Amino acid sequence: MGLYESRARAQSAIKLGLVIVDGRVIKKSSEKISENSIIEAKKEFPWVSRGGVKLEHALKQFNISVKNKVCLDVGASTGGFTEVLYSNGAKKIYSVDVGRDQLHHRLKNIEKIVSMENFDARNLTEKHFTEPPQIIVCDASFISVTKVLDQVLTLSASEADLVILVKPQFEVGKKGISRGGIVKSESLALTSLSEVSDWIHTKGWSISATCESPIKGTSGNTEYLLHAKFRN
Repeated sequence: MGLYESRARAQSAIKLGLVIVDGRVIKKSSEKISENSIIEAKKEFPWVSRGGVKLEHALKQFNISVKNKVCLDVGASTGGFTEVLYSNGAKKIYSVDVGRDQLHHRLKNIEKIVSMENFDARNLTEKHFTEPPQIIVCDASFISVTKVLDQVLTLSASEADLVILVKPQFEVGKKGISRGGIVKSESLALTSLSEVSDWIHTKGWSISATCESPIKGTSGNTEYLLHAKFRN
């Protein structure tokens, strides 16, 4: 249709209820429509990925200001979190991802954004920063955040803020996942959030608040946003 810049973003827009066909909101990208149908595509979310919607919600929900702060984005991928940090006035953003050539083109060549692609966040040390990060955000996939952040959480500035997108589908293990990649029960999902929270506490951080993500994961899982503060 050419209404969105990629198939993935068109699918995301459909899940967000932004596509209307013949006056009816469609919810599935697989739904067949007639050649003569009237299609209305509402303005898509402004960020380079769905992740931006999630972090934007977290900053508002938890009342976090990133203005003039040094930030670290772990699991940056396309750069949804990075873009939100940049748009909210961050001083510098270290954008780290184990993948390569994923950062959106409009985020490249921006002086405030230090792109660290093809780099495992577990190998980060103090030498990688000119100043310790005051804001740490994380959106990791296919691995528990407890593994990704074990080293990272030792590198923050005093009184730093931490925002994690907790994805139960990557915390509960294979036995907790049904066909289609959906966590088997809400109870399991909430237990995974509790376990991540407990682990963060053991690392010297205090949990400030948690909430559901405003949108579900790509497979339909409920995800959670967690805010913590570093205890000096």
